[in-house]
Amino acid sequence: MKEIGFSSLRTHIILIIFALLFIVPVWTILASSTHTPVTILRDGLQFWFGDNFINTYKSILFEHSGYTKNVTAFRMLINSLILGFGFAIGKVVISSMAAYAIVYFRFKLANFLFWLIFLTLLLPVEVRIVPSFEVLSKLNLLNSYTGLIVPLIASATGTFFFRQFYKSVPDEMLEAAKIDGANSWQFFIDILVPLSKTMMIALFIVMFIVGWNQYLWPIMMTTKPEYSTLLLGIKEIYQSNFEGTYLPEFNKAFAMTILALIVPVVIVIIFQRWFIKGLVDSEK
Repeated sequence: MKEIGFSSLRTHIILIIFALLFIVPVWTILASSTHTPVTILRDGLQFWFGDNFINTYKSILFEHSGYTKNVTAFRMLINSLILGFGFAIGKVVISSMAAYAIVYFRFKLANFLFWLIFLTLLLPVEVRIVPSFEVLSKLNLLNSYTGLIVPLIASATGTFFFRQFYKSVPDEMLEAAKIDGANSWQFFIDILVPLSKTMMIALFIVMFIVGWNQYLWPIMMTTKPEYSTLLLGIKEIYQSNFEGTYLPEFNKAFAMTILALIVPVVIVIIFQRWFIKGLVDSEK
């Protein structure tokens, strides 16, 4: 019993230490964002809240900022949400349908096409960003949500996981669906989608975070501030702080950082609950 108690205590101490390593920097940025620029510049980072919380966050959310002074952080937040949700939903839909075609239609080049898709993992966005920019430019899709989302929604990783899951589904389900008169689309929507909802939610969480954290792609595909995301907004605030002649507004930069952090955390918490429910639900 003593050994079990000591082991449990040691485990909790290690977990607390690593939790503090993540929490303390975020807490410091959050607390510092509620102080005035003068306080931060004079006294450094703060570890407790100040009295400038409402002014700071109201200012970055609803006052125009950036080099052109015609975009707000609220607009950037909406753009980031559109990019994150579009990125995640598009990848889930395309990956699941591509895997469905590869597994169940069983044409001759199915395996070859799958491995060809899988090989695209060796080509990150940075490698194909120049030809992608040229294609989008010719299609007049720059400075648009379509240009931000559509070129990135193909996912070799998602296709791989859906393919492995669909291959584990018993063939009897397909035969039963055919006997009941279900066509290919009905089999996919009525049987495979409910069975794979846990995987879809898990993939959605990961891809939303990936889409939310996109930096290089939006900065290349957008030249108008109306399509800037929160990450681009943080960059603009920091650059304007250090390149300007006025007092650096570190509190606004910290507040933008908190906004860029808190939304994915909330999304993960919300959808993790559905993910766990999908795992323990006896009717799934």
